[in-house]
Amino acid sequence: MGGDSPPRRIRADAERSTARILEAAEAVLAVDSAASLERIADAAGLARVTVHRRFASRTALLDALAEQLSQRYLLGLAKARVETAPPLIALHRLTEIVFDLKLSHRFAVQLSAAITPAVLDGLDLLFARLRDAGAITAADPVWGRQVFLALLHEVHDLPVGSPTLASPGAGDEVEAKVSLLVRTVVGALGGSDPHS
Repeated sequence: MGGDSPPRRIRADAERSTARILEAAEAVLAVDSAASLERIADAAGLARVTVHRRFASRTALLDALAEQLSQRYLLGLAKARVETAPPLIALHRLTEIVFDLKLSHRFAVQLSAAITPAVLDGLDLLFARLRDAGAITAADPVWGRQVFLALLHEVHDLPVGSPTLASPGAGDEVEAKVSLLVRTVVGALGGSDPHS
């Protein structure tokens, strides 16, 4: 039994180091996408050799960031209950979650590898449910997903104070963006304003 303690401690230390590296990488790469592994190691407060031990290359680190974000997208789909919640509520909640992820993972959201087939399947399911519920008329869930993802970036990048964000009942900027995106996507896909 006592022999199990050191490996667990090493494993826990390795997991903490990996988490620190990924957190530092996200912060550093959001400011400078060409930052070196050495700079990421400095930001994590770790030796460069530790970063190289966890990630053999910059590509391996980027893959780990994409995988981490993919898992958070999948968790977001589950939290939004895209399989069971009323579809418009699920769309609204998912949009809130994704905007939060875009703020906390400014670099990783640019990595297309984070949008895995499982994430796409979850989005397609949501848009199929929106169609089946009569919230939209667009027949192809893939088209719905593509419209959502394209508009997501555009709405997210709207400047603070944009007149486009003026929305009755929207409390803050993020809520105004969520409301705008949901209304625009539903309208673009043949539905009516979900707030009317």
